[in-house]
Amino acid sequence: MIVIPPQDSTWVWKILHVIATLIRIFFLRLRVEGREHVPKTGGCIFAINHTMGPDYVIVGYASPRQVFYMAKSEIFAFHPWIAALVTAAGAFPVQRGKGDTQAIEQAANVVRRGKVVGMFPEGTRSRSGVLQRGKTGAARIAMLGQAPIVPVVVINSEPVLRDVLKFKLRPLVTVRFGQPVPCTGSVDNPEDVRRLTTRIMLGMAALLPPERRGYYANAREVEALDREEFSSGSLESAQVERIT
Repeated sequence: MIVIPPQDSTWVWKILHVIATLIRIFFLRLRVEGREHVPKTGGCIFAINHTMGPDYVIVGYASPRQVFYMAKSEIFAFHPWIAALVTAAGAFPVQRGKGDTQAIEQAANVVRRGKVVGMFPEGTRSRSGVLQRGKTGAARIAMLGQAPIVPVVVINSEPVLRDVLKFKLRPLVTVRFGQPVPCTGSVDNPEDVRRLTTRIMLGMAALLPPERRGYYANAREVEALDREEFSSGSLESAQVERIT
């Protein structure tokens, strides 16, 4: 499948896209589904599953719009030209160690400027490829930026780099974009934040094969667990959860 560089992307992104097109035949076969679900304009968040494969690169390549990811602010401090180059390549600075609230606000500002921000709600990579319980960062960014969340999954990306020198058949990697999840609720209400997070994660789970849905294999059970946490008062505060 040939993917055309996004029209809204920078010249650096377009160059990287062309390079990726030339070399990807050595790494993988690609199937992309649901690109029509990505809003053509305006800010939004991609909520992406986090496997041991190069998911950042694959989703960026498959997306019909340029995707911006968080990067350490130190990278942008070397030289103004480097900062401009990294930004054009699809990254924005986050000051690590100064609190996730600031990082989320920075991401929300990118969304407010009409960009697509890529987030990995699981927080850490899943070694098994099975979906883990989602953290609330993506939901909070959506609430602050008043933007929809597009569930995105990458399936079978784990062998891409692992087997590249083993002369095996190139893996077939599937990228699926789901129906946007509308942003509802208040960022100041932990229950609203957790509910939206659950909706996002269930949207991602629906795009995955049943054996990879993990914590979200049964929607009713997940929603029941949420209600139990709400009623018991044991709900983890949305203000202290870590994000990627």
